[in-house]
Amino acid sequence: MIAFQAIAPIAAEAQQRRRLPLVRDAEVENLLRDYAAPILRAAGLGNTQLEIILVNDLSYNAFVVDSRRMFMNVGVITDAKTPNEVIGVIAHEVGHIAGNHLVRLRQAAANAQIMAVIGTILGAGAIVAGASSGAGGLGQGGGAALGLGMGMAQRSLLAYQRTEEATADRSAIKYLNATHQSPKGMLDTFKRLADQQLFAARHADPYVQSHPMARERVSMLENLAKKSKYFDKKDPPELQARHDLARAKLLAFAGSQGAVARTYGNGTSLPARYARAIVTMQRGNPRDAQRAIDGLIKAQPNNPYFWELKGQALIESGNPGASVSAFEKAVAHAPHEGLMKIWLGYALVATGNNANLNKAVSLLRAGLRQEPNSPLAYSQLAIAEARRGNPALADVATAKSMMLAGDFQTARKFAARAQKRLKRGSPEWLQADDIISYKPPNLGNR
Repeated sequence: MIAFQAIAPIAAEAQQRRRLPLVRDAEVENLLRDYAAPILRAAGLGNTQLEIILVNDLSYNAFVVDSRRMFMNVGVITDAKTPNEVIGVIAHEVGHIAGNHLVRLRQAAANAQIMAVIGTILGAGAIVAGASSGAGGLGQGGGAALGLGMGMAQRSLLAYQRTEEATADRSAIKYLNATHQSPKGMLDTFKRLADQQLFAARHADPYVQSHPMARERVSMLENLAKKSKYFDKKDPPELQARHDLARAKLLAFAGSQGAVARTYGNGTSLPARYARAIVTMQRGNPRDAQRAIDGLIKAQPNNPYFWELKGQALIESGNPGASVSAFEKAVAHAPHEGLMKIWLGYALVATGNNANLNKAVSLLRAGLRQEPNSPLAYSQLAIAEARRGNPALADVATAKSMMLAGDFQTARKFAARAQKRLKRGSPEWLQADDIISYKPPNLGNR
């Protein structure tokens, strides 16, 4: 079940600066974890809990912000015809993590800033000297020095980035070889991106590119990739099948009806039917959507994500009671999925039947142990606790939901109200106290 969030779980600072439109989906996230696991082991990072966070953007981009979080636009997956293409992107980003590039990039940025400051000081000094002597030429020279300081700093930083990008490429090839996977997908991806930027790069200064020039980068990659004895190796059929379904799902949810029609036409493959079922559901045609989803379930009765989609279609068409059974099937087929438990808890709350509240609370809390950053789970937990006659617990849950949404002022208000009715020193009281005490960073004009 696709869920869209407008939060960025990087840090409170990042949330205040810009809210990323995130996508949560158990099917896609599981697939990406399976893609990443062997690469992480090959990089010596097998114990790293890398979270791959999906951004609701159809453009092609992926980046890491630290050793535990990688952001990937859904466009990386919808553009990729094979798992190998996505795995190549992951391998490249893991190369940055394993190479400790993020720490060194911060140092390079600091050095570049120092260079810019020195250039600015020198430039300002020249301007002052020119003004005091009445020599216009000196003043103009000072302006040039100011620009020189910034230009030198930029070139220094970007030269560093080009080096690290090339290093990450080589590391990615090494990881793919170590895991007996083909580097062809990575090469195909870079060739495609190079073709897209060829016109813009033709007149660009190579020193102001944040990556190596497309032609030189692809040439280096091609030389390395074609030396691999796994170059012509295909992805396992079962992995390709999972990729095709995940790609269809994202294209249907994040794309458009036209994109689905262009990609699949009148095809009868399972991915084509999956995408059309989602589009039909989104168009508000519940009867046709249920018929299409039931056809998917008939083809793969043990697929938890088809049952999840059935539950979503039912709850969105105003039938939460019927959705409970579908979500129960989804949880039964994927018992370790926190998101599935949250959706089932949500459906139980939505029935309006107070007899379902205890089970709903149990499921929502279980889901939160695996998915602690779910605003939906906290908001539904607040509703359930309020209806169970626990207003203080409802306020704590609401405060946590507001914190995740970046509304710190409202979060503190609910936390303070909860504390008045909670036993001092209890776990819930302490949670509320943490929220009240939290001070978001003052970003100013940085």
